[in-house]
Amino acid sequence: MIKPSTQSSMTRQSGMVLVTSLLLLIVVTLLAVGMFRSFGLDEKIAGNVREKHRALNAAETAEQYAEYWLVTVGGTPITCAAPFVAINPGQVCSNLLANPAQIPWPAGVNYIPSVTSAMNVTGTIGGQGAYYKNPAFYIAYLGVAPSGLGNIYQIDAVGYGGSADTAAVVEATYIVQSSTKDLGGL
Repeated sequence: MIKPSTQSSMTRQSGMVLVTSLLLLIVVTLLAVGMFRSFGLDEKIAGNVREKHRALNAAETAEQYAEYWLVTVGGTPITCAAPFVAINPGQVCSNLLANPAQIPWPAGVNYIPSVTSAMNVTGTIGGQGAYYKNPAFYIAYLGVAPSGLGNIYQIDAVGYGGSADTAAVVEATYIVQSSTKDLGGL
């Protein structure tokens, strides 16, 4: 037979175990919900980083093509204004962009990659593998190189990711020079 003092002690302990278990369950549930929310945030951050890299790669591609175009085709500097022009004929501007970081630019050259590596350009918010807009570049003539053997140009290029909010601008100073070298009668 159980003594009365022991029986009332066990009854009180049974209630405490239930309350403690419920509190622990609430704490574990809150931790689990917090972890799932952080996983969603990590995915968003990874997606934003991916779009940033896509925009930067598009801008660098346009800048490299502008360097190639400048060396192979080139052109006489003109005062550039809107609208954008196609790669053929392209243009070299005598005026600089007021603020290359402020896009969209008023003028420049639209760069459309070759058919084998064509970009899926949507003009709206794109999905996986889609770009908001084709990259573009702007070539400005800065003057004659200090050596006198060539010309200095500033090349600005812009590339977009999947939306208008994801854009990257790169800038390079490029010297196109011609020179001769005496190979000692060879």
